[in-house]
Amino acid sequence: MIPDSVDLTAALIRCRSVTPADGGAVALLADLLSAADFVCTRCDRNGIANLHARWGTAGPVIGFNGHTDVVPVGDPAAWTHDPFGGVIADGRLHGRGAQDMKSGVAAFVCAAIAAAQDAPRGSIVLTITGDEEGDGMDGTRAILDWMAANGQTMDACIVGEPTCPTMMGEMVKIGRRGSMTGHVTCNGRQGHAAYPHLAVNPVHALSALVGRLTGDPLDEGTEAFDPSTVQVTGFETGNAASNVIPATARAMVNVRFNDAHRADDVRHWAEGHADWVAAETGARFDWRWQISGEAFVTPPGPLSDLVVSAVEAETGRRPVLSTSGGTSDARFVKDICPVIEVGLVGDAMHQTDESVPVDQIVQLTAIYRRIVTDFLA
Repeated sequence: MIPDSVDLTAALIRCRSVTPADGGAVALLADLLSAADFVCTRCDRNGIANLHARWGTAGPVIGFNGHTDVVPVGDPAAWTHDPFGGVIADGRLHGRGAQDMKSGVAAFVCAAIAAAQDAPRGSIVLTITGDEEGDGMDGTRAILDWMAANGQTMDACIVGEPTCPTMMGEMVKIGRRGSMTGHVTCNGRQGHAAYPHLAVNPVHALSALVGRLTGDPLDEGTEAFDPSTVQVTGFETGNAASNVIPATARAMVNVRFNDAHRADDVRHWAEGHADWVAAETGARFDWRWQISGEAFVTPPGPLSDLVVSAVEAETGRRPVLSTSGGTSDARFVKDICPVIEVGLVGDAMHQTDESVPVDQIVQLTAIYRRIVTDFLA
C-alpha cells in the first residue's frame, strides 16, 4: 500500500524533532520503508538519528536526501495552531517543519515506495538525517561515511529542500555558494580614554579591518554565481566603562563565496587585510574559522534536463537553474555524486505559523515519482 504524503507529513510534524532531538521521526520512516521492502540501516552517530534505506541491488542508483530535524518554534502562544499538531486548515498543513522540510521527506518517501512497485531496474536510496539544522557534523556526513565503509553509492541524488521563491516549479538548485565564518579577536592595549596615546584601541583597529573586508569585493561573480558577499554579523567588546579603552574587541564575519574561490583562498584574503591593519595600528588579530562548505555547481546536462522535464510535466512551469540561497546538505552529497535540489515554495521556512499548501505536497510527490521513474527507465 502506498502511503499518503500529506498524512505522512502531518505525522512527522507531530514528532517533536527540534534539532538535535529526533522525536521518533526517523523510526517512523524506517518502519514505513521496511514494510515496503526497503533495507533500512540506522547510521546514528553521537546521539543523532540517521537512516539509510535502499530498495534494489543493481544500478543505476537514484538517491534522495533530506532532514527531519527542525528549528525551535519560539513562543508557542504566538502560533495560530499547535506547532506540533499537524493541523490542516484552509487548505494548508500547519506546523514546524511543514515547509522545511518534513513535507519534502514525506514526498520523496512516498514517491520512492510508489516508484519501486513498477521500477524495471536499478535501485532507490533514501538518506535521511536529524542533523541538518544543527552543526551537520553527525548527520548526512555520518550516512555518507557508512556508505563509503559498506560499498554503497548513488549515481545521482535529489535533495528535497524548498527551492521555489513564490510558485511551485519555478526554480531548482544546481549548486550552492560556499559559506564560512571568521571569528576574529583584536588585541590592543587597555588605557584611559583621556590618554589614548598610551593605549592601542582595538575597536578602532577592528573597525578598520571590517571596513576593508566589506569594501574590497572578492569578485564580480562567475558564470554560475553572483558576486561573493561579506557580512559582519557580530561586533562586541564587553566593555561597560565609558572612560576605558578596552583591551580586546571581537567580531564575526560571514562570507558567502562563489566557485572562483576555495575556503583557504578567502581565509588568506581576510587575514592579509588583518596583517595590514595590524602593521598600521599595532593591534594583533587572532582568527578562528568555521567552514560550512565549499562552493559547488552540478553542470547542466542529462540530470538537470531530466529534473526540469519532470517539474515542467507536473507544474506546467519550466524551472530556472539557480545557485542562490544558503547552504544545504547538498554540500556533502556532491562529494559522491551529482546533486540537484528540487522542492516546495519556501516562503514560510523557520517562521511562526509555518505552513504549506496541501496541494503542493501532492504535486511534489508526483514530481519525485516522475524523476525516479524516468531515471530508472
